[in-house]
Amino acid sequence: MVDETNSLEEIREYFAQDKYAAQAQCSIVEARANHAICEMPITPNHLNANGTVMGGAMFTLADFTMAVISNLDNKPTVAIDCTIRFFSPAKGQKLIATGSTNKGGRSVGFYTVDIADELGTNVAQFVCTAHRS
Repeated sequence: MVDETNSLEEIREYFAQDKYAAQAQCSIVEARANHAICEMPITPNHLNANGTVMGGAMFTLADFTMAVISNLDNKPTVAIDCTIRFFSPAKGQKLIATGSTNKGGRSVGFYTVDIADELGTNVAQFVCTAHRS
């Protein structure tokens, strides 16, 4: 387990164990309890048949960002209910997810992750309720 006292490199090493997110090329830019910024390049592997970023790829980035935010306070946390709203196709070359804790209670936490591309296009919003151990 890591917490916000760990270096960014140590946090990255810990979350590299999330193999699915790692294969999707999700990476951590900033990380501390209650806040994280993660990003993912848009590659041909992330595109659907219409040539836009697949919803599942955006969900993976958002879920990864929520995991970073919620697990940096020494309370293992897992999602129990998540919703994602898609606003617009990404126009840039990467997705940037900015997440925050709305409320991190003893046993339940609430999190929001906003996803944009590097051009500032507001792409999606992910809202999650999670169980905290």
